Amino acid sequence: MGVGRRARLTGAIKSSVAYGAVRDVAYRMYERRVESSLPTDIVPRHVGVILDGNRRWARSMGMADVNTGHQAGADKISELLHWCTEAGVEVVTLWLLSTDNLGRPAKELEPLLAIIEKTVRNLAADGWHVKPVGALDLLPDKTARVLKDAGEATSDAPGLIVNVAVGYGGRREIADAVRSLLLEQAGKGTSIEELAEVLDVEHIAEHLYTRGQPDPDLVIRTSGEQRLSGFMLWQSAHSEFYFCEVHWPDFRKVDFLRAIRSYAARHRRYGS
Repeated sequence: MGVGRRARLTGAIKSSVAYGAVRDVAYRMYERRVESSLPTDIVPRHVGVILDGNRRWARSMGMADVNTGHQAGADKISELLHWCTEAGVEVVTLWLLSTDNLGRPAKELEPLLAIIEKTVRNLAADGWHVKPVGALDLLPDKTARVLKDAGEATSDAPGLIVNVAVGYGGRREIADAVRSLLLEQAGKGTSIEELAEVLDVEHIAEHLYTRGQPDPDLVIRTSGEQRLSGFMLWQSAHSEFYFCEVHWPDFRKVDFLRAIRSYAARHRRYGS
């Protein structure tokens, strides 16, 4: 059999209904196997997720409009939140847009912001506890208002807290925290010299976007990139990292379970 004929036959088999059914059954069996192997007493309280690879996914699928990838990525979020709830996670931080992303061309940024706005509205409508984290003053007024409204409307919602990081940068967050701390102390009449004598890490932590929340135990990044790119620089000092090869729209429950399994297998010493 020639190479071309063999390739066509292989493609026909893989695209057949029977092949798809067998593949789905095998996947579900493997998913259940991974899930059953997870310890129930070692679960991350806070999971941070860098939802990377939407544009590359769209291009790999032959789509000229990268916003198709952004929408596919947005559609994946609800699944992730349900997986986190099932696992017992208490807080999820989703990095939807960085401060660097704000420099993208308007023809790409504006549709992306519209997708984010729709996604945040849907999260609020679905009853998730939405908390915006980021420099909202850098965002267009409409986007900032959608985030604020979602946060206010769901502030008393029970269950999983969903931090939506939009216009977020780790360095910007630390600068904002220090600025907020200085303004607070100035309002109390504290001098710079007096503040310098007592300043500790906890004073800054109390002014972060995520104040009052546990730091992320686990940070997941998709699409194969192995860097934080400024994500939760302060909070991730003791986080465990899990880098996944798949682009975000293709992220499956088994990928999430593998990340949880990897986290549970690590011995966290916190420098001791």
